[in-house]
Amino acid sequence: MSLEKIREVNGRSVYVPGNDIDTDRIIPARFMKCVTFDGLGEYLFYDVRKDSNGNDRDHPLNESRFSGSSILISNANFGCGSSREHAPQALYRYGFRAVIAESFAEIFFGNCCALGMPCVVATQENIKSLAERINDVPETQVTVDVMNSEVCAGDLKFSVEIPEGAREALTNGRWDPIAELQEAEDSIDNLVTELGYLRRGR
Repeated sequence: MSLEKIREVNGRSVYVPGNDIDTDRIIPARFMKCVTFDGLGEYLFYDVRKDSNGNDRDHPLNESRFSGSSILISNANFGCGSSREHAPQALYRYGFRAVIAESFAEIFFGNCCALGMPCVVATQENIKSLAERINDVPETQVTVDVMNSEVCAGDLKFSVEIPEGAREALTNGRWDPIAELQEAEDSIDNLVTELGYLRRGR
């Protein structure tokens, strides 16, 4: 099974400001009672996007000028808190395909990479410059260049950081560990046979 090679992500972006945005803010726990992840995008940032009556609050994701954004921009320690897989799934189901922030919680980062959604680290100054650019010109096309560890937005260009292991997995289409196991099924069967004392159930 060949996975998509994530070498760059292109699209419009939206800035959701704040440090320590945790996974409960990204997807409140009460929406995690689901059989599949399919509908989670509807509840992304629900408690800060909606009031108690379900009406829109003042939030970047509710602004029509940022509609259709596929790249999320934020600040430090994004995705902290519990290790719930639902948080990156909610981002992905909403339509995001990359995240740019000052830093990420480690487990959240890994769960995003397992979806083929790169998370890249930028300096506070570069985040500020990019956010200002997007606020002034929301239709600005942003490129997250995973291969070259860069972000480009018009004439604004800056370097970002992504761990080498994650960069290689994304750019070589090896980012889903379950798909990796499925692809290696014959090799696993052969190893089980060679070991002799293991019996694989069907």
